[in-house]
Amino acid sequence: MKLLINKSILPFGFIFLYGSGFIFTQYGLENSSPMAFLAIRFFIAFWILLLISLFLKVKWPKNFKEFFHISTAGSLTVGVFSLGVFMSISYGVSGALNALIIALQPIVVSFFALKILNEEVNNKIWLGLFIGFIGVSFVVISKMDTSFSSIIGVFWSVVALLGLSFGSLYQKKYCGTMNLFSGGAIQTFSSTILVLPFLYFEEIRVTWNMEFYIALFYMAVGVSIGALSLLYIMIKNADVSKVSSIFYLVPVSAAIVSYFLFNEKLEMNVIFGIITVIVGITLINKK
Repeated sequence: MKLLINKSILPFGFIFLYGSGFIFTQYGLENSSPMAFLAIRFFIAFWILLLISLFLKVKWPKNFKEFFHISTAGSLTVGVFSLGVFMSISYGVSGALNALIIALQPIVVSFFALKILNEEVNNKIWLGLFIGFIGVSFVVISKMDTSFSSIIGVFWSVVALLGLSFGSLYQKKYCGTMNLFSGGAIQTFSSTILVLPFLYFEEIRVTWNMEFYIALFYMAVGVSIGALSLLYIMIKNADVSKVSSIFYLVPVSAAIVSYFLFNEKLEMNVIFGIITVIVGITLINKK
C-alpha cells in the first residue's frame, strides 16, 4: 500500500496542485501586485503551519545548522521559485510558457544530481528526459510569445527554474529529517522575509474581491502547503532526478485546468504532448 501511494497518488496529487498553481497565479495577479500577493500568501501559509505544528507538538530543528539548512532549501524552492514565476507573469509571460520553462527542471536536476548527490542517471533516464521535453513542447508550443517585451519575463522564469532545481537538490541533501509542518513553517517564514524587500520597488495594490480570495486560498493552502509537502515526501523517498521527471506533467496540468477554468481550447498538439510525456516518464521510472 505504501509503495502504491508513493508511486501513484502522491505524484498525481502534486501534478494537479502545482500545475494549476500557474493558472491561479494569473488569476490572482489580476487583482494584486505580484510581491504583495506573494507576501500575503506566504504569511498565511506560515501561520497555518505554525499553528498545526504547535497543536501536534511536532519536532523542531535541534540546532542552528538544521534551521539554516531548512531555511535555505525553503528560500530556494519556495521563495526564489515563486518570486520568479510571479515576476514573470507580471511581465506578461503566460502561465503556460512559464510551465514550459519550469519543465526544464528534470534536465537541470538530473545533471547536477550526478555531481552533487552521486545519483545514477543512465542512458534510459536521459532518453526519457528527452522524450518528456518533446512532449512538453507540444503542449505549449502554440502559446509561446516570442516578442522582445517578454525577455525580462523569461529571465524571471529562468530564475524560478534555478531556484526550484537547486532547492530540490539542497532539500534532498540536507533536509532528509525535516518535519513537514515545522519545516514548512520555517520555509514559508524565510520566504516571506525574502519577498519583503521587493515590496519597496513595486506599487502595492490589492483588490479584495472573491476572485482574489479564491486565488490566495488556493496558492497559500493548496500549493504552499499541499503541493510542497507532497514534493518533499517524494524527494525523501526516491532519487531526486526521478522525482523531478514528473515536472514534465506540470504544463499538461496547467493546460487542462485552463481548459476547464478559462475555456481555452485543448488542441491536438496538447493531447499528443500528454501521451508523449507519459511515455517519457514511464521510461524514466520503469524498473
